[in-house]
Amino acid sequence: MKNFLIIMISSSILTVLVSCGEANASSSDHKTIYTKEVDSIELKVNALLARMTLEEKIGQMNQYNGFWDVTGPVPSEGDAANKYEHLKKGWVGSMLNVRGVKEVREVQKIAVEETRLGIPLIIGFDVIHGYKTISPIPLAEAASWDLDAIKLSAQVAAEEAAASGINWTFAPMVDISRDARWGRVMEGAGEDPYLASLIAVARVEGFQGNDLSLANTIAACAKHFVGYGFAESGRDYNTVDVGTSTLYNVLLPPFKAAKDAGVRTFMNAFNELNGIPATGSSFLQRDILKKEWDFQGFMVTDWGSINEMIAHRYAENRRQAAEFAIIAGADMDMESYAYVSELASLVNEGRVDESLIDDAVKRILRVKYELGLFDDPYRYLNETVEKDVIGSKRSQDAVLDMAKKSIVLLKNENNLLPLKKNGQKIALIGALANDKTSPLGSWRIAADDGTAVSVLEGMQAYKGNTLTFEKGADVVTGETLFPKELTINVSDKSGFATAVKAAKNADVVVMVLGEHGLHSGEGRSRSEIGMTGVQQELLETVYKANKNIVLVLNNGRPLTIEWADEHIPAIVEGWHLGTQSGHAIAQVLYGDYNPSGKLPMTFPKNVGQVPIYYNHKSTGRPLDPGQGEVFWSHYTDVSNAPLYPFGYGLSYTSFGYSDLKVDVVSKDKVTVSVKLTNTGEVKGKEVAQLYLRDEFASVTRPVRELKGFEMVELNPKESKIIKFTLSQAELGFYDNNGKFIVEPGSFSVFVGGSSDATLTSKFELK
Repeated sequence: MKNFLIIMISSSILTVLVSCGEANASSSDHKTIYTKEVDSIELKVNALLARMTLEEKIGQMNQYNGFWDVTGPVPSEGDAANKYEHLKKGWVGSMLNVRGVKEVREVQKIAVEETRLGIPLIIGFDVIHGYKTISPIPLAEAASWDLDAIKLSAQVAAEEAAASGINWTFAPMVDISRDARWGRVMEGAGEDPYLASLIAVARVEGFQGNDLSLANTIAACAKHFVGYGFAESGRDYNTVDVGTSTLYNVLLPPFKAAKDAGVRTFMNAFNELNGIPATGSSFLQRDILKKEWDFQGFMVTDWGSINEMIAHRYAENRRQAAEFAIIAGADMDMESYAYVSELASLVNEGRVDESLIDDAVKRILRVKYELGLFDDPYRYLNETVEKDVIGSKRSQDAVLDMAKKSIVLLKNENNLLPLKKNGQKIALIGALANDKTSPLGSWRIAADDGTAVSVLEGMQAYKGNTLTFEKGADVVTGETLFPKELTINVSDKSGFATAVKAAKNADVVVMVLGEHGLHSGEGRSRSEIGMTGVQQELLETVYKANKNIVLVLNNGRPLTIEWADEHIPAIVEGWHLGTQSGHAIAQVLYGDYNPSGKLPMTFPKNVGQVPIYYNHKSTGRPLDPGQGEVFWSHYTDVSNAPLYPFGYGLSYTSFGYSDLKVDVVSKDKVTVSVKLTNTGEVKGKEVAQLYLRDEFASVTRPVRELKGFEMVELNPKESKIIKFTLSQAELGFYDNNGKFIVEPGSFSVFVGGSSDATLTSKFELK
């Protein structure tokens, strides 16, 4: 325990040793410094840094994936053996994908008790939408528009992860994306920077809490900095090319919001921006993040992204890539081995200033101190807590609540929903209806397959009806575990006949269709975004037998379901809702929960409309100039309108908006009020949304932008006056130099239940 004791003492008195000299400091000097400065993390960081060799500093900048079974023999040869030796030398600052109290304790024990300085590891893991107990995918959570529920979801995930020895998550992903072909839309908050910024704050606060040193909180990571969601063609890892207006007004705001919320780490992106890979961009990492925003945490690279600068044809080799990355401001190298192998010689040869190393290491140590790892490196490692917290009732209740709030009712002709609880014959059709793994979604790597509640199980909890299940057709074949590819060209129709028979004998048919949980996610881009395999044909075949169909979608992205919208009377967007998926869907289908979700991404009519988003620009020819004319911005085979717009979602009741009033209080404050009325017959929640249009500006502005929303619950026939306040933050925008400005002029305001809101008024800002 020698080294561990040294560092425990050092966290309190290293300041004394550096400030006063190890041999010459008097006892009075010690007392003065101890009482005044012992609690200063900065002094502790500086003192520790002064004791470190160059190699030990660089070691803190090195992150390795778990490379051996810590309960088995020590690796004796190959890459794993080299990594093990680095760990024992103190040349590893962080490990990822090591989880569980027993496993984490073993690697932490090496770092703390066998290295010269005993600096603890920070243990990272992709806790994206839950740890063992899985919440809805982030895109689904965004559909709730419920910031408190999203915050609680992140908090529960943090508690479970922390109980398993993890103290750092690579979340939230705050990338904006307008292209549903990109598989990672499931991991973000959708297409709108205003909504995404608020969700980013909620998730950061949920993960990190009010005190990062508490053993039930973990450090968050805002990723991917920046532009990753704008990959051309929706193809993962592809080139990104955006203008400065889009960069400053669309892509950066959620990251700035996360920074302002205190997020302790950032992760850079795989893509290039302005011809420079993000990992090598000083403009992004040093100029914007660390200088302009004064970010004091650290930047970690995405997996292997330093080495990928070679494939980008930006760096000639790993040595040059390491040089570019550290100069640009990347503080920790995830799995490129570039820093640990190249930085020392680059410093010794004068190609890299050691002050850059010092800055990076200080940032990393600072976060470790904030996590309390120096006070107790084993603070996260309690097997009793691990057993009690993971899968607890608190976790299950939270993810069920989140799942219900994430569901969006897209269509409900003739009030087919909610289903009657007694006396009906219901046919449940679709392989996804009986799937206990797919609902967990992508990016749930700590969860066990088969642990989700299926829709079949959820509906079986309602005993008053006769329920018959038929698979109809498979959604996938073969291996279904990440990272294996899933077959989507399933062609077996042998189950159609029994599905049709069940439908003919049913009063109502519930069909659960869409895509498997692993059809979306990283590396899961799709050129077609309809239902996979033969599911569309299954839907049409069953429709011929019984038109009384409720379609429940399971998906991680917007899908092209124009045929279903035209023919199917009731459609429920059920996403991939996590562990409690089946109960959440069943409770909505049977009316025990009135859906209130709103879409965080636009649904296209077909893939040819993609990318499609509500806050587009007007263009110089925005409207049909007259009958027979073709020279305006449109398609010749489909309208410009989406299938379902951003912010759209129905309820089992209805809502009306009236009495819109706008008051310009000052150049910095505009108040907007509107009367919201529940015009239906049951109690329900509505997300009232306010959109703004700057009519004329020095930089063209979108046709409308979300600038406020409020969730209101009303009894039948009840009304409420909702008030919004527009400040400079909502009235202004960034110019092409990144300067935030508020310009006088004419504005239009729109209020309603979606981005298609028609209740409008104008005002002048002087």
